[in-house]
This record gives sequence, structure tokens and C-alpha cells, in this order.
Amino acid sequence: MEDADATDRKTGADGRILAIRTGAIGMLGINNPERRNALSLDMWQAAAETVEAFAKDEAVRVLVVFGAGGKAFASGADISKFEEERTGADAVRHYQQVSGRLYEGLESFPKPTIAQVSGYCIGGGLALALCCDMRFCAEDARFGVPAARLGIGYRPASQKRLFDLVGPGYGSEMMFTARQFDAAEAARMGLVNRVLPTDKLEQFVADQAGWIAENAPQSLATAKAVGIAIAKGRVAAETEALRGMTERCYASEDYSEGKAAFAEKRKPKFTGR
Repeated sequence: MEDADATDRKTGADGRILAIRTGAIGMLGINNPERRNALSLDMWQAAAETVEAFAKDEAVRVLVVFGAGGKAFASGADISKFEEERTGADAVRHYQQVSGRLYEGLESFPKPTIAQVSGYCIGGGLALALCCDMRFCAEDARFGVPAARLGIGYRPASQKRLFDLVGPGYGSEMMFTARQFDAAEAARMGLVNRVLPTDKLEQFVADQAGWIAENAPQSLATAKAVGIAIAKGRVAAETEALRGMTERCYASEDYSEGKAAFAEKRKPKFTGR
């Protein structure tokens, strides 16, 4: 879309997944509030496709993931569908592949990502938030991994993300107790970037996303690529590619614009070129 102020909305999985773009900000919404935004297999699939579409959309410079209704970010897999979707080795393997596509797509998303967390952020919902670069939550947010209460295993990649973020001590406490942690506890352990009053969260995230979206796209992409390489222990293996991205920043029109805007004491207008 050419109009920076335009809004584009699409839905998937019978309206349970929302894809919204306003200007340079893409938004992925989990829209199943009557079930605390639990995700069915179809919803995982639709959400993964939405993330992939936003990744290819050059107009999108930042992605916000949120839960509709204000009572939950996402409560993970829809337990009412376990018998249908997660019984038997083949069904479990298929479910892991489909949901894993969303996790991996979000973790490797080439632009900055924000999880806007209100209410319950549980199990697979927490795993989804962990795939984002930043997590901002409301004072009413609740976090937990109930796998040990359900007799299921938490996928290794998700547990690694949790341990990498909060450390093995807090991570083990979450995994072993299977209890819910409030927003203040989440902040103390480093699970979230910031806790906001519930009625201030949406505007705060919108402001943060808008601020990020005004920055130079190539610089953002380079910072994101380096961050992914650090998280996956691939900096040495990807040194040449990362150096190339850095060099392209210095050779870009945006670098010239950034210098000129600084000298002229005005806001830069970056194009991504």
C-alpha cells in the first residue's frame, strides 16, 4: 500500500487470526477471546502464513503480536482439541511441525518484533512471546508453562529460549512448578522489558512501534540479523554475510539522509534504499 496512513485488514482461520497493517506497522492478532485466545491447529497454520506474508511485505518495518479481547495474549494450544489434534505419535508430530512453523517464522522474522501482552500468556502463548524481540506487558499479565500439569513435554527450542532469556534458575522454577507468575515477577526475572498500567499498554506499544518504524530499514535489518546470529551462536559462521549487511548500510541513501538530517537538525526520512 502506498498510503502510509492506510489500514489493511485480513482474517484467517475463520476470523481467529487477524492481520492488520497500519502504515509501516504490521499486527498479528490472536482472536479467540472466549477461550483465552487458545490456538487450534488451523489457527497456528493461519498465523504462520500471516507472519510469512508480513516478512515479505517491504512496507512493514515492525511487527506487533497481540491477543484480542484484552483478557489474554494467548493461552497456548486449545486443550479442548487435544483429543482431535494431539493424540497419537503422528498427530503430535504434525502438530509440532505446524506450530513450529509459526515459532520459527517469528523468531527469524527479519524485522523488529514486539509482543503486547495483556492477561494470560501461558504455555504455547508464552513460547510465542519468547520468539519476539521485545515483550511489553500490562499489570494484569500472567505467565506460566503448565506442561507438567498436563503431562506433556515443552518443545526443546521453546525451553531454550526461556532459559536463554531468564536463566536456568528461573526457567527451571517455571517448568517444574507449572504455576503462574504475575507481571512483577516476570519483570524481576527479565521475562518482560517493561510493565505498563493496563489501560496504557496499547498506546505505549503503538508509540514504540511507531518510533522503531521511523528508523532506517537496512539498519534495523542488520541489527536483527546480528541478534539472531548471536542467539543461535552463529556469529563466526555468518561474519562475512553480516559484514556485508553493515557495509551496505554505509553505502545506502539512508546513510546520506541520516547524516544530512543530523546536520540540518531535522527528522530523517528513510526509504530503505
